[in-house]
Amino acid sequence: MEQLKTISVVPHKERHDDAKPASPSWFVAKINPVSRFVGALILCIPMFVTLDVVSASVAFALEMLLLWIGGVAPWTVLRKTWPVWVAASGSFISVSLYGKTSGAVLVNLGNVIVISQGSLYLALATFLRVAAIAVPGVILALGLDPTDLADGLVQILYLPSRFVYGGLAGMRMFTLLQDDWRALGQSRRSRGLGDGSAIKRVFSQAFSLLVVSIRRGTKLATAMEARAFGSDAPRSQARESRLNAVDWLFYAICVAVPVIALSCAYFTGYWHWAFTGTGN
Repeated sequence: MEQLKTISVVPHKERHDDAKPASPSWFVAKINPVSRFVGALILCIPMFVTLDVVSASVAFALEMLLLWIGGVAPWTVLRKTWPVWVAASGSFISVSLYGKTSGAVLVNLGNVIVISQGSLYLALATFLRVAAIAVPGVILALGLDPTDLADGLVQILYLPSRFVYGGLAGMRMFTLLQDDWRALGQSRRSRGLGDGSAIKRVFSQAFSLLVVSIRRGTKLATAMEARAFGSDAPRSQARESRLNAVDWLFYAICVAVPVIALSCAYFTGYWHWAFTGTGN
């Protein structure tokens, strides 16, 4: 009879796993995931107050400079945020063609498409504002671990663990839908059910996928209830999530960038309220 091998379980605090790349920036990689999420809101929300070229361009220039100092070169930022530039270009075209007409009219196509100096200015301001808001958000989200974010939401923001970890598990299971869809398609073809109408096959297979998802969700809910996620008893955490000095430095940067950008727009006379359409 062969001797059974004993398997020792190493406590989580004593494990030494290979570190996953948390961000293309060495500075952002040291920041708590909750700080990255909250800091992005602090950095972006004030930029919605005004719509002008100065504040957007100053904010975008400061963000690119800070990202460069943090280890992300400008060309790397442009490459990793290409969907932002597609959206910004679409905003520029739509605002320039159908924006508010003011100043000298440059192009007039039967009062349907009118391009004026004012519409071009608003289009450029919109383009820069989209870049200033979306680019840092995308860079801060790159490499963000959902599990670390969930731990931070529970331990730092004190959100309900049942809601947070349930959402985390659902997001993890969402990635299984593609495998389930492929498995259902192969199962139907093996039974000779995949040669009919394509539309009918899609609806039938989608219903089967819905049933599989509901069953998996039910098992997840039962497993979470078995682990007392529905009780009010304090829970221990396998991994500790806390704020460090680098997080407070990051918060200071996130506050300073919009303050400097909006101050430049106000004192140079380019301030333009985005909600009322009036200037400084």
